[in-house]
Amino acid sequence: MTAGIALVARRKIRARIERVFEAWTSAEQLRAWWGPRPVTCADAEVDLRVGGRYRIVNALPDGGQVTIQGEFRVIEAPRKLVYTWTIDDGAPSTSLVTVKFEALGDETEVIVIHENIADEATRDSHEKGWSGCLDGLAREIETA
Repeated sequence: MTAGIALVARRKIRARIERVFEAWTSAEQLRAWWGPRPVTCADAEVDLRVGGRYRIVNALPDGGQVTIQGEFRVIEAPRKLVYTWTIDDGAPSTSLVTVKFEALGDETEVIVIHENIADEATRDSHEKGWSGCLDGLAREIETA
């Protein structure tokens, strides 16, 4: 991975840290909340172990699909995940995502740090995507 642009997205979720971590790392739960609207999650696979892989298929409003995949580098349940991030959009770049879960009593702050992004346009797109994903996570957990 080469050095690139980074972004930080954060959101407080009204749920305990263990619940939020589980929603982030369970394929079944990811399918329910992942994707900035109107994007939805068509499929998700998670092998939650260091060296394990994940795969998320975004279903786009035009009927197309984009697959995101990578490998878990760090797992410190329920406080931290670090994983690679590759999108099958033809761009041959891999970036790095760190997700921190900070317990705040009955709330959890989720902090997404996405590093090594190739360019500013991609960063802006990812920033909207992460914001939408965090909105979906909050909706899913806080209304369950």
